[in-house]
Amino acid sequence: MTAEMVVHLSRLALEASFWISAPILAAAMVISLVISIVQAMTSLQEPTVSTVPRLAAVGVITFLLMPWMLEHMVDFTVQLFSNFHPFVR
Repeated sequence: MTAEMVVHLSRLALEASFWISAPILAAAMVISLVISIVQAMTSLQEPTVSTVPRLAAVGVITFLLMPWMLEHMVDFTVQLFSNFHPFVR
């Protein structure tokens, strides 16, 4: 296996992990921004006020997007194993 193949496989794996995690991270960022604005407006600086809604939003987004994420991971795995012969040499 050449260095170019290793770099290519690493790039594909990082790209797949980025696309799978991006919606969850975006939802957490948006919820955190909204909660931070509300906390600044109300002067309420309780840590649980920011943590619980963010965890709930991440859980809901993960639950709703799980079929899409699994489909993306399966497509990546099938693509990887279908083109596995050049990497064995």
